Amino acid sequence: MIRILSTKKLLPNQKQLLLDVDFSLIEADFIKIATTDFDLKKINDNLIFTSQNAVLSVLEHANAEQLKTKNVFCVGQKTKALLEENGFNVIVYTGYAADLAEIILLIYSKENYTFFSGNLRRETLPKSLKDGNINFNEIEVYETLLTPQQPNSLVDGILFFSPSAVESYLKTHKIKNEICFCIGKTTAEALSKHAKTVIVADQPTIEDTIVQCINEFK
Repeated sequence: MIRILSTKKLLPNQKQLLLDVDFSLIEADFIKIATTDFDLKKINDNLIFTSQNAVLSVLEHANAEQLKTKNVFCVGQKTKALLEENGFNVIVYTGYAADLAEIILLIYSKENYTFFSGNLRRETLPKSLKDGNINFNEIEVYETLLTPQQPNSLVDGILFFSPSAVESYLKTHKIKNEICFCIGKTTAEALSKHAKTVIVADQPTIEDTIVQCINEFK
């Protein structure tokens, strides 16, 4: 039987994809998300979200409603869906932060932005905006806490959904011959020096990462 470790607890429908093909699944949250205190002052005309965690954190703020008049630029299909379900107007979304930065620089460089981020966010987007002299400010709205788990029993494949989860996993584990499946290129980069075989999902979604895993072992 193929044994898979997920570095994030999966939803029942996501888990079922693996169980339907008779894979054995071990799952544990290698990171935790904590909301931080923040002010919604000095908010620019456009909002940038690169994760669902940032959206969820902002939605908990007492003044979140006033942001819904602004246009939103975001990374990720699930982030877009979450924003739209909650009444935000998404005008641009991409799969990766680098692509979003490129679109802003090419088409929307005269606009100003507020970027809602987490404490472990990558430099990709803010660096590109700074280098392109884009007018933006940044508000940190959540914290990613590494929660390393004890070494697991032998598995054939490992599912990774963020660079932070990779960092957390490597605190207590070494990757030997396990095949690693990553939600996107940034997560795969975090593994580049630690794993022999890294496979990236076609689309940056959890479901697509699981499908890649199934295809590889089947």
